[in-house]
Amino acid sequence: MDPQNRSELPHPLAGLTVVELADDPAGEYVGRLLAEMGARVIKLEPPGGAATRKVGPFARGASGPETSLNFWYYNSNKLSVTVDLSGPEGLPPLMALLARADLLICTLQPKALKALGLDLEALTRALARLIVVSVTPFGLTGPWADYKSSDLVALAAGGPLNSCGYDDHSIPPIRPGGNQGYHTVASFAHIGAMLALLERQKTGLGQLLDISMHEACAVNVELANPYWFYPKVQVKRQTCRHAQPSPTQPALFQCADGRFVYFTLITAEPKAWQNLVAWMDGAGLAAHLTEPEFSDVAYRQAHFSEIQEVVECFFLVHPADQMYKEGQAAGLPIGVLNAPEDLFEDEHLAAREFFVEVEHEGLGKVRYPGAICRFSSFGEVARKRAPKLGEHTAEVMALIGAAVEDVG
Repeated sequence: MDPQNRSELPHPLAGLTVVELADDPAGEYVGRLLAEMGARVIKLEPPGGAATRKVGPFARGASGPETSLNFWYYNSNKLSVTVDLSGPEGLPPLMALLARADLLICTLQPKALKALGLDLEALTRALARLIVVSVTPFGLTGPWADYKSSDLVALAAGGPLNSCGYDDHSIPPIRPGGNQGYHTVASFAHIGAMLALLERQKTGLGQLLDISMHEACAVNVELANPYWFYPKVQVKRQTCRHAQPSPTQPALFQCADGRFVYFTLITAEPKAWQNLVAWMDGAGLAAHLTEPEFSDVAYRQAHFSEIQEVVECFFLVHPADQMYKEGQAAGLPIGVLNAPEDLFEDEHLAAREFFVEVEHEGLGKVRYPGAICRFSSFGEVARKRAPKLGEHTAEVMALIGAAVEDVG
């Protein structure tokens, strides 16, 4: 389980076995991240399947346990074992698996753990090398331990939502896309798991990691915490910009093709200003920004709204991709805002070979996002489709030698 020379292995976590007992994106994403690094991740599901198999959208609009795109994304490269943990027959195979595992990912809250007869602290005492990664909405202890949550609740209660939205504060905060609350706690859990594995290499002992989505979000509020801890002021959300106590200049510029670029208009730094004016002047659109008075920083700052208007006109008559490439060549901070459908044609992602094709029965090859990181000393784990419900039950049960009836 802890090889002496990991660099000889094809993947960073090759040889590690992870048991996943998760029913939300947070726990499932931790499992996927470990699977991406080569760990064998065994996902335990009830006979009816994980709740996340019922979350759409669905492939070709056909809902079912094997067609959830949400489930595919969070559970690729895993094994699926069905076992009914609600009855007395469920615990023996679970314990047999854990006795052979390196990590347990668990999203069950205290009441659910008690109902199943599971005590995570006792588990780590009984299985000294086992690392238990508990990922729950509010942690395993305290008055909120059994409160339910969601991505929106986590972002709101933890604080990040206050910084997400538009300049118009008559509009409520806007939840960002992509399950960011779940992904935030998954990142903390992933880091914790890696640190626990390093600690176990020194001591030979596992441990219980109690990771709260609420607490993870509360320390992931960017500038909100330091502004509150020190000058005691609150930040205000701003459209596509960092939340600050005071409004900053807009950074979105619409282009001739209807797309937008994100451009940080810098007037205080001489080189950035000179490069911008030279770029615009080369297109014959610098207007009066070439006048000598604009070489003075104080004058530029006093006439910022003027500058903003000229720059807006400059972008409006050119397509976004042209503006992005020319602006980058001029050494300016600029990027194109991609809609989800634009990502498949993104030049940078294509050059990085980010998207990979995964074979799905009856559907052919489906494009998936690739691994989140690559290692120069290890090979990349090939992306595999998410498992069918109970697909590996017989294989895994035979491996552990558990006398369990076929529940797949």
